[in-house]
Amino acid sequence: MREACFTGEPYNMARLRADVLAGISVGIIAIPLAMALAIASGVAPQYGLYTAIIAGLVVALTGGSRFSISGPTAAFVVVLHPIANVYGLAGLLLASIMGGVILIAMAYARLGRFIEYIPQSVTLGFTGGIAIVLVTLQLKDFLGLQIPAMPELFIDKIWLLASSIEQFDATSLFVAAVTLAVMLYWPKLRTPVPQHLPAVVVASLLGYALAQAGYEIDTIGSRFSYLLPDGTNGEGIPPYLPKFTWPWLQPGPDGNPAHITGATIMTLLPSAFAIAMLGAIESLLCAVVLDGMTGKRHSANSELLGQGLGNIIAPLFGGITATAAIARSTANLKAGAQSPIAAMIHSLVVLLALVCFAPVLAFLPMPAMAALLMVVAWNMSEAPKSLHLVKRAPAPDIIVLATCLSLTVFFDMVIAITVGVLLASILFVGEMAAMTKITDITGNKKLVDTTLPDRWAVLKINGPLFFAAADRVFGEIAAKMNSLDGVILSMDGVTLLDTGGVAALNRLVDFCAAGSKQLCIADLQFQPLKTLARAEVTPREGVTIFYPTLDEAIQQFN
Repeated sequence: MREACFTGEPYNMARLRADVLAGISVGIIAIPLAMALAIASGVAPQYGLYTAIIAGLVVALTGGSRFSISGPTAAFVVVLHPIANVYGLAGLLLASIMGGVILIAMAYARLGRFIEYIPQSVTLGFTGGIAIVLVTLQLKDFLGLQIPAMPELFIDKIWLLASSIEQFDATSLFVAAVTLAVMLYWPKLRTPVPQHLPAVVVASLLGYALAQAGYEIDTIGSRFSYLLPDGTNGEGIPPYLPKFTWPWLQPGPDGNPAHITGATIMTLLPSAFAIAMLGAIESLLCAVVLDGMTGKRHSANSELLGQGLGNIIAPLFGGITATAAIARSTANLKAGAQSPIAAMIHSLVVLLALVCFAPVLAFLPMPAMAALLMVVAWNMSEAPKSLHLVKRAPAPDIIVLATCLSLTVFFDMVIAITVGVLLASILFVGEMAAMTKITDITGNKKLVDTTLPDRWAVLKINGPLFFAAADRVFGEIAAKMNSLDGVILSMDGVTLLDTGGVAALNRLVDFCAAGSKQLCIADLQFQPLKTLARAEVTPREGVTIFYPTLDEAIQQFN
């Protein structure tokens, strides 16, 4: 990667040449992936190409990350596939637009940095779960099983696959295995040609040869068709530019134009929220990865805005949900991309393939598409990171990862992320509360250089006094005061005091008043002092006294 990319030099022909080469390279990668991801999402392959063309161009023009490549991604399959099954293409496009509107609202609410508050255990958990579901969905084509439709529940999917395994097609399995082998071993040759190109070329040639030898194999051309201007059906994908069509005029689940009502929109709202959340997480994670590779910083809210616009405009031309793709974006950067122009070139390359090479794309075997997505699923799962976390991380992080992964697989991603973040937050709060300790420093001559009266003690609190810790801490202090006449509390180790802490402190003061005991509070830091002032907590005659320092509190006994 040349340094010119980051030095602020004027854009020139050399940098344009680098952008063109990078765009061509990543465009070649995007063509089979876009089709495979559309198929995995439950729609025809051309809609994946439309997504890469329209959303890829719009996000490149309006987004906040210079090197991101946007298009269909594997993470969305688990969200989009159920929508396509129930509502058809029309419902899927409408949900994508609604998700785009939510993304724009998030951008204007300046929520772009919210990704920093999602723990790694949550992201690894749900991406691992998505990978498992994606691989499960590909097993049908990988093995050549004649299953008309996969059931909705994961357990039912596994049961159906297991009961159909004896019907596997050796030809399909052979083509899938060869494709998988090329995908895995091609990078070892260290050539500039991306692995996806030789994999699909070899698979297509192999599939064609096997078909000529009398072996039937399912291809994009045999599975998908489109209507020609003369009313006849064409095989594969239509070699036409995407055209503007309102989502509700697109096919519903029965193949006819959908009937969209207010009830439909309300039903799709949770899916739209899932699309927005996942789109935000994946696009911002991608931008963070690229920042680490370039030393630059992306504009998080601008990226959300760009993704929102992409997901509103692309569905009007048949494009499905899009977000920044980490694998394609890093490939773009490594190929020498200098600016967002590389992403625009990528979109033009996909457009060229659609218009000029649609008949050739029809020869792509479905088992090869399944093998391609299995590699994508493995890469997105980040299994090595998950294994490292399981081996090295504390138990709470492992619990969160396992919970998110399980919920993604057996229920859905929205539940997984929601429960994962809540669980991680609760466990974190518990860990923080456990850090708040009480220490009896009465006998520490360095801190307490004056002899105190009998039945008096000096206690030091270290850690935040918030709702999860305050009741326990002040309860322990009250228990100690049962045998004492008074206590000096040193609070220079308390950096945080919330309303829960104030309430617990007031209960301790009431306890002292009822038992005719004294409570001296010293060394308050700025935030706890400010909180007490806002709560109008004042000294209580004969019960509580506040001192600026511990020394002044102790000097009252001299």
